[in-house]
Amino acid sequence: MEDEQSFSDISGGRLSLQRRYYTQSCREFCLNCPRLSLRSLTAVTCTVWLVAYGLFALCENSMILSSAIFITLIGLLGYLHFVKIDQETLLIIDSLGIQMTSSYASGKESTTFIEMGKVKDIVINEAIYMQKVIYYLCILLKDPLEPQEISQVVPVFQTCFIDLQCWRFGLIMNNFTIL
Repeated sequence: MEDEQSFSDISGGRLSLQRRYYTQSCREFCLNCPRLSLRSLTAVTCTVWLVAYGLFALCENSMILSSAIFITLIGLLGYLHFVKIDQETLLIIDSLGIQMTSSYASGKESTTFIEMGKVKDIVINEAIYMQKVIYYLCILLKDPLEPQEISQVVPVFQTCFIDLQCWRFGLIMNNFTIL
């Protein structure tokens, strides 16, 4: 069974949350983040090039223009490969564990696996960010020495700040929770 719904993040960007149920013990939550904004990309590029052109007019050195183009291209490639995440996926297999995958705009993927025996609970946490209350999903890991204590908090879906309505849609359906 597959279910999809669109939401907006706290900045107004469009998000798409897909839920896929393969079996009763295996389900996947996929969050598609907003694509790279052409407006912001153009603004940054124009700003860098206008500053470079102003420096060129003062110094009359063509190396300034060449370095501005080079810096812009290297910065864009670095941003696409290391920062801009297009899709985050949470795959939960009850008897095995939780796999978190982040797909970057350049095509690179980063995967983290957490064994189910290490998971104490999954909670929706709230924080204050830039004068707003944001909600984020966290996996609480058991302390190996003290099983009743929490050793680590692992945030899930780290790139998009989602409103509470999206979390409720994604995690609870007909009294069916994530764990």
